[in-house]
Amino acid sequence: MLKSWKLKEVVLMSLFAVVFGIVYLLFVHAANIWAAVIGPLAYEWMFGIWFIVSIICMYIIRKPGAAFLSETMAAAIEVLIGNAVGPRLILSGVIQGLGAEAAFALTGYKHFTILVLMLAGIGSAVFSFVYGYFISGYAALDPSFVALMFTIRVLSGAIIAGIGGKYIGDALLATGSLRGYAIARTKKGDINA
Repeated sequence: MLKSWKLKEVVLMSLFAVVFGIVYLLFVHAANIWAAVIGPLAYEWMFGIWFIVSIICMYIIRKPGAAFLSETMAAAIEVLIGNAVGPRLILSGVIQGLGAEAAFALTGYKHFTILVLMLAGIGSAVFSFVYGYFISGYAALDPSFVALMFTIRVLSGAIIAGIGGKYIGDALLATGSLRGYAIARTKKGDINA
């Protein structure tokens, strides 16, 4: 998978994985505080932040595996720095990364529009929700509550991960720090941007 990758792409993806592994752990604590106030729906609003590294890395690097690998690495780093869920969290990262990767694969890794990035966030939300449904016992909950959970998670994935990931990628591109990466080779007005 990484044969066609440049060393600087692997390094950038690894850097993002470390940064977002830390961010993810911080947001676990924020979600726990928020859940104490409004209940379990608090987590659903925040899921988009836990999907974002996959969208940012794919948007910048634009190579198969960027979404999957970055999300999996960020989850592993989050576990290593102290997430209490433990190794099961790495499986969550794998599933979330596969959800985002699936959206990019559907386009043949050729289109990186805002809609595709939002679809990647939705993919992560759907894949993670299906996994969570079985692992966390959502079946015991009222179906209308489960539907609300799903809707909020999908919106969070589309808005926070999809739109937020594009915003962060574009902001980094504007600094000139991404020269030499695929995102910088996209010309203004390109339909694939």
